[in-house]
Order: sequence, then C-alpha cells, then structure tokens
Amino acid sequence: MTKKNEKESSSIFDETMPHQINAPNFKGTGEKLQEPFVNKNGVVIGDSLYNSPNSPLNQWSDDIDPAIMAGDDWVHPTNDIGWNTPENRELIEEKKKPNGAPFMHPTEDVSYGTD
Repeated sequence: MTKKNEKESSSIFDETMPHQINAPNFKGTGEKLQEPFVNKNGVVIGDSLYNSPNSPLNQWSDDIDPAIMAGDDWVHPTNDIGWNTPENRELIEEKKKPNGAPFMHPTEDVSYGTD
C-alpha cells in the first residue's frame, strides 16, 4: 500500500478549491488556504464531504436543536460555502495584488490622454 503525498490528499490545488465551482481563487491574496480540522464535537469541518460520522446531520431527529451547529467551531476559515457569495468573493478580490507594477516613465506621463 502506498501512502499518498500531501498534495495528492489535499482538496487545495494552486491556492484554489476546484471542487467548488463558484469558490473564490485565493491566489495572490496573502490568505493561506487551511486544511480541514476536527472540531470539539469530533466533526470534520472543511473537507467538503459534509459526512462526518459524528455530525448531527447524520443523526438528525425532531429532538436535535439546530443551535448545536452554530458558532465558529462549525465554520472553516477558507473552505466554507459562505465564500461563494458575491459579497465575500469581493472581499477576496480586493486583497489581490495587481499583476505587476504599472508602466512608468521617468520623464514622460505615458498615461496622458488614454482615458
């Protein structure tokens, strides 16, 4: 049996999450994509499978209070469905650095009359 290397077993590819069609691209933002974690309830958060054996979703009944799944312990910082909203995608886009510096000439205003 061969062990998968870290890159093969990760859901992160080139600072993106290609398994989420509308997920933002974090490349060039300075934000480091984080791997899934296990919260205090033993539920895997951020793996995009949403099928942890200890999840209340797998044991749901009329007696389960949805509030047990509230709070930061249930939200992954970089692999969360909330990043797919236009407002949150805009937050990521604002952090991206421009591709290269604008062309500047030491004595001439090269942008004059271009707008």
